[in-house]
Amino acid sequence: MSKNLVLSAAIGYKFSQIEFFIKSLRKFYNDKVVFLTSGRDIKLEKELKKFNCETIKIDINKKEIQFKRYEVFLNYLQNKEFGNILLCDSRDIYFQANPFEFNYNGKINFFLEDQLIKNCHYNSNWILKTYGKEEFNKIANKVILCSGTVVGRGENIKNYLKSITTNIFKFKYKKKLKYLLTFRPDPEGRGCDQGHANFLVHNSKIDNFKLYSNSHGPVATVLYLKKINFDEKSNLINEDGKPYLLVHQFDKRWNEFEKPIENFKSNIEI
Repeated sequence: MSKNLVLSAAIGYKFSQIEFFIKSLRKFYNDKVVFLTSGRDIKLEKELKKFNCETIKIDINKKEIQFKRYEVFLNYLQNKEFGNILLCDSRDIYFQANPFEFNYNGKINFFLEDQLIKNCHYNSNWILKTYGKEEFNKIANKVILCSGTVVGRGENIKNYLKSITTNIFKFKYKKKLKYLLTFRPDPEGRGCDQGHANFLVHNSKIDNFKLYSNSHGPVATVLYLKKINFDEKSNLINEDGKPYLLVHQFDKRWNEFEKPIENFKSNIEI
């Protein structure tokens, strides 16, 4: 039976920044975990090994990994077979269950936020400055999907990585003039890989996908989450009363999460 895989990036992070991620994950999941790191992340790599994590070392500036990671992930997966793969961020995620112990309906699964693309400046900007106004208008009324958590079958994840890598190369973010005349990245373009994901999925350029709502699905992306509710064990629960598998962007609403997270950590002995 093929193994499952959690694949993430941690270049330039201190272990303390992803400690909650890996400790909560390992409470529920014992299979393969791989992080992108750099040769400078020696202390981080040492700590990750204690949790049976593997690393892919890449010599790159941490500001460039936002886009480069898709190509690196794809190269890593060549000639490898995995049953299911979770592609995810690391610094702002924690787990409440095994992310693969869920009956996903798609061969690749994406998780929506509780906001329309047109109502979010960042998501609108990423698509407008990457694909232009005509393409933006086609999907402006779609709900934002988060590129920081994607779960799917191994082959479907590879195909997704190929598509998004191609589009990152083909459709460049149009930088402001003051950045265009230098080699400096435009800070507003950071995160526009999510623009590529929304373009591909909402235009059905990805096969066999399923979209899950933020309010009723298995993954919480909390920046725009309408209702923040916890059960008696301090698990964040959806509107059906079911604990989410994982919680993303909890730091963006820290006032609401600080106390429940303290309780959650004590409940699972972190």
